[in-house]
Amino acid sequence: MGIVSASGGMGWADAMLFALAVLGASGAAGAYNHYHERDTDRLMARTAGRPFATGRLKPGAVWPLSFLALLAGALFLALAVGGGLASLFVLLGALTYAVIYTVWLKRRSVWNVVIGGASGSFALLAGAAAAAPEFGLVVEPVPLILSAWLFLWTPPHFWALAAAKGADYRRAGIPMLPVVQPHAVWGPVIFIHVVFLVALSLGPLLYGYGALYAAGAIVGGAIFLKAAWRLMRDPARQNAMACFRASLIQFAALALGLFADRGLQWAL
Repeated sequence: MGIVSASGGMGWADAMLFALAVLGASGAAGAYNHYHERDTDRLMARTAGRPFATGRLKPGAVWPLSFLALLAGALFLALAVGGGLASLFVLLGALTYAVIYTVWLKRRSVWNVVIGGASGSFALLAGAAAAAPEFGLVVEPVPLILSAWLFLWTPPHFWALAAAKGADYRRAGIPMLPVVQPHAVWGPVIFIHVVFLVALSLGPLLYGYGALYAAGAIVGGAIFLKAAWRLMRDPARQNAMACFRASLIQFAALALGLFADRGLQWAL
């Protein structure tokens, strides 16, 4: 999304290589999360099947070293293809997820997925910086808007899941908002987040994005808003799962609208 939303351009080969770099860094951070959280993962139904949690992969120093090697390779590739600022954003995204979220916040603070959500925003900014390196430290408005949207999207996405699977999170001792606060608190918080992120998703329309993007943002946003409203009114598990699925629909609709709009602009 970052590459597509920037006004600069990357060839298909460079774009694929940079996407591979981001995937490698994300994979290294995610794999470390699985390694570090293996004991907690065993307590949660949705994560109990992960390789380190089941014991199919045995803990040992080789794993963190392997993850570091993968991250180093990904950063080298990002630097070679996208430049220094882009590779810095890739590094910040990986560190935010692996260190700030996984090690520091996940089991300690209700702010875990709020601050941890910045990892995805850094990945989007990395793509934008790679596609438009001439801007130096100044990132364009649309990628900034979309990175803020993604930052706001992450908490209600995971809070809705936690509301549906609260027993899992309580067993694991992970202080997600719907686990540690009553519905009277977390229901409105989710809805307010969704209101702001839907408003943010319309921001690119001020910068020349057209009907295809508008359709994706409006349709996806309306679906998410409706589901969040229902969850605020009634904390039933089916409403929480519907809200979780609606967050995925909004993400997909907005991304599809973005790619379709940019594709049409390039074709013209």
